[in-house]
Amino acid sequence: MSGRRLRAVFVKELRHIARDWRSLAMALAVPLLLLLLFGYALTLDVDRIPTVIYDQDGTAESRELAERFRGSKFFQAAGAPEGYRDVVRRLDEGKALMAVVIPRGFARSAGAGETAKVQVLLDGSDSNTASIAAGYAEALVMAYSMELREKWIEKRGAGKLEPPADLRARVLFNNALQSKNFIVPGLIAVILMLIAAMLTSLTIAREWENGTMEQLLATPVRPQELLLGKLAAYFVLGVADTVIALAVGVGLFGVPMRGSYLLLAVASALFLFGALCWGIFLSTVARSQLLAYQAALITSFLPAFLLSGFVFAIENMPWVVQQVTRIVPARYFVTILHGIFMKGVGIEVLWVPMLFLLIYAGIVFGVASRKMRQKVA
Repeated sequence: MSGRRLRAVFVKELRHIARDWRSLAMALAVPLLLLLLFGYALTLDVDRIPTVIYDQDGTAESRELAERFRGSKFFQAAGAPEGYRDVVRRLDEGKALMAVVIPRGFARSAGAGETAKVQVLLDGSDSNTASIAAGYAEALVMAYSMELREKWIEKRGAGKLEPPADLRARVLFNNALQSKNFIVPGLIAVILMLIAAMLTSLTIAREWENGTMEQLLATPVRPQELLLGKLAAYFVLGVADTVIALAVGVGLFGVPMRGSYLLLAVASALFLFGALCWGIFLSTVARSQLLAYQAALITSFLPAFLLSGFVFAIENMPWVVQQVTRIVPARYFVTILHGIFMKGVGIEVLWVPMLFLLIYAGIVFGVASRKMRQKVA
């Protein structure tokens, strides 16, 4: 392998990238656009749930319970219903996702030490939000019912009611439970996989379509030099995308970066190299740019988005799908990013996903090299 020929291919590919300003703009602007779009629009936080409260009792106790719902950050008052039918109508029309109905006799039952019933109606068409809202409502009503029971016991002179268990919950790594701290690092993995695989998937196919591959083959450049030269050019572009994503994630969205930048750089380089090699492999297999582009989209973006744990928890997937995720490199990179960004852990914890990325990069590079030699032989 000649360093001079390798450098010549690298410079030639860099000049081609610079001349193709549309591809260059896409490579640099798409990560920024995706980060802004997903960072602001995609949120897993369930709060400000539109809620209607129908107070049939009209007592001080029922009004206090209604105020507890209105004062909670998880619920947002969606008007005052005129009757039970109006409650159902608002749920049907989507103006409210939850309705709280406090029946007549609520205060009397609570004052008599009996179980006071509260009805909660939920729009189950959004099952995830409905289940979370039910949990919020149950916790709020239980806390208020405990207060009423304590007052009832104290009024009867029976002492103070002590709960049988005292839960002290402490949230680690993401104290505010903000979903952006989970989404933005994972989004970096999806963006790098998408950009790297799609850009390099076109490079060899474009040479064949433009008829310039024959000219390259007429030169002393060897297949390995051609492969590494092209990879190096796009690796520079991928590093620029990584820096942009990191700057936007930490600087704009305020995602905490508690780990090592050096470890993040090494992990990103391994993942980027593997993704670039995969794109080169697709490009050598498909001589058409359109086919290579579609193959890159299906084999890079979709697995990285759906099977990496970026949005959907792998633990909740069927067993067969969980096994499939084990061969998705983005899964391991997402694990590394979450560990470095939020937990601040080092290589002693992340060596397994790092080893997988290393093995993946080596295998894909070997397969791409072999395919390149076969194509140009």
